[in-house]
Amino acid sequence: MISHETIDEIKNRLDIYDVVSDFISLKKSGQNYKGLSPFNNEKTPSFFVVPAKGIFKDFSSGKGGDAFTFVMEHEKMTYVEAIRYLAKKYGIEIKEDRASTESKEEQSERESLYILMNFAKEFYKEKLLQSEEGRGIGLNYFRHERLFSDRTIEKFELGYALDGWEHFSHEAVAKGYNKDLLEKTGLVVKKEDGSSYDRFRGRVIFPVHSLAGKVVAFGARMLGKDKNQPKYINSPETEIYHKSDVLYGLYQAKNAIRQHDVCYLVEGYTDVISLHQADVENVVASSGTALTESQIKLIRRFTENITVLFDGDSAGIKAALRGIDMILRGGLNVRVLLFPDGEDPDSFSRKKGTTEFQQYLKEHTQDFVSFKASLYAQEAAGDPIRKAESIREIVSSIAVIPDPIKRSVYIQETSNLLKIGEAVLLTELNKVLVLERRKNEKEKLREQDVAEPTGPVEDIGTPFKADAQDLIYFQERETIRLLLNYADQNVEDSKLSDFLVHELEDVEFTNPVFKDIYHHFKSAATQQSVATSEYFLATGNDAIKSVVSDLITSRYDISPHWAGKYHIYVPQEKDILNEMALANVLRLKFRVVQKMMEDNLQQIKQAEANGNWDELDRALEMQTGLKKAESELAGELGIVIAK
Repeated sequence: MISHETIDEIKNRLDIYDVVSDFISLKKSGQNYKGLSPFNNEKTPSFFVVPAKGIFKDFSSGKGGDAFTFVMEHEKMTYVEAIRYLAKKYGIEIKEDRASTESKEEQSERESLYILMNFAKEFYKEKLLQSEEGRGIGLNYFRHERLFSDRTIEKFELGYALDGWEHFSHEAVAKGYNKDLLEKTGLVVKKEDGSSYDRFRGRVIFPVHSLAGKVVAFGARMLGKDKNQPKYINSPETEIYHKSDVLYGLYQAKNAIRQHDVCYLVEGYTDVISLHQADVENVVASSGTALTESQIKLIRRFTENITVLFDGDSAGIKAALRGIDMILRGGLNVRVLLFPDGEDPDSFSRKKGTTEFQQYLKEHTQDFVSFKASLYAQEAAGDPIRKAESIREIVSSIAVIPDPIKRSVYIQETSNLLKIGEAVLLTELNKVLVLERRKNEKEKLREQDVAEPTGPVEDIGTPFKADAQDLIYFQERETIRLLLNYADQNVEDSKLSDFLVHELEDVEFTNPVFKDIYHHFKSAATQQSVATSEYFLATGNDAIKSVVSDLITSRYDISPHWAGKYHIYVPQEKDILNEMALANVLRLKFRVVQKMMEDNLQQIKQAEANGNWDELDRALEMQTGLKKAESELAGELGIVIAK
């Protein structure tokens, strides 16, 4: 078990902005930072990081907590895995309590898969550099055919799989790794007769990393000319690897993407590595598979600008154009670059050299409208019908852009470029948008027709009436919010926590999470101390951490210009804390009394129906007392209630 000293050292070194920005791009927002949610698909940022409190809050998914919680949620890690990750990030040596050291059998299967993949990476690296076969074939290929430097080989942790059926599996079993786990990683393939063999044999190895830098998969390239074998083979999907959610090179590229505010998208492993050697590090690859929505969301965490690099002789350019439409639909700004015939990013970067290659990227990148227009212009030369079809193709791409302002700008550009009236293009665009809207509406109706009714149809004319229990929930929530943010502030000549605990002595909280948090404040008050949000974030369960991070995070800041420039003064909460605390106590008691009246009314009806007159008298007497209490509380709050 990891020692408390190690955990404390990590906490002392932690910077939540530093941790979170490894995974998403954050922008300053007042005293805090905000970005797009890594947990939900959203168009506007609702993910907040509060450095002063060491927490994050994602309002779109409801998740929140400290840096440990973020790493656990984002990377699907256990608490122990998160500690190990953060210790490695900050260069902290992990000390373990000898008496409770974890054995491999006690580790979670997921953690074991990561450990095994890391062992495989080190095995392939060692064979590349230390074995005669690895140096003669693999290292020779990387150094002399691809011109990769030793620094680049180390940066991408490239390796080599020996040409034999069981070199890797024998070594792994000898080191004590479980045979079943070897199969679950996809590193070993099991045959029908029960025997097994290594998946990667006689190939150079390209490790695929997660955003956190953990190896989750491998790509392997054959160097021989065996036509019966595929040129590339890849790891199968596993518990820790879903190819549609991973981009090759993003771990190495994320900081450069954020710095340059643009991401280059290429097709293969060697394209990514060659561009790095040309000092173009903001580049990722879809690894030969069609681009997915999840991969586009990944890129959008770091930038809204993407440039797609096409091979000069790519027969699939038209098919790749569909990928551009998907990127546009995801809300990103797309530019395109087409290399000369017979060239790809790898070959062209090696041919031109760093300076000339970078200059080529700057001078030949064009927006997708110009690219599509020039592509179709070559085909439609002298053919009016084909030209009309080309224009519709371009307009259909513009139609998928979610931002209406961007659509308008692209329509103007298309009008100028193709010498077509803007009104004509707008008419065509509206046709496409209307058809798409109708299609979506039909799909919704179809889903509604298929779905079975789950209950009686509600009368939509009935006005909404808040449930008494719901109103209590909101007041309990406000009580906890005040305690978490201002517990040690002075109210009525005492700390706010002491004031609320004293005034709410006869109130029992109903929400279990709020009740748990309140009891901690109550217990601390009896010991003349104050519970803190840091305490709950460090020791609370997931539900408590989520609530606490929500209630101590503000989504909005008042602009300093309001007071300084426009002389509009908005009181801060801490300046009116007395009034807020007293009002909250009165409102909570008011809602509790109303709920008691509602429950007691049911007792009255039941007693009357059963002819239980003694019970009816007691219930009527209680209702009179509750009504009086409601009236007194309403008077203090300035609320008019029905008699």
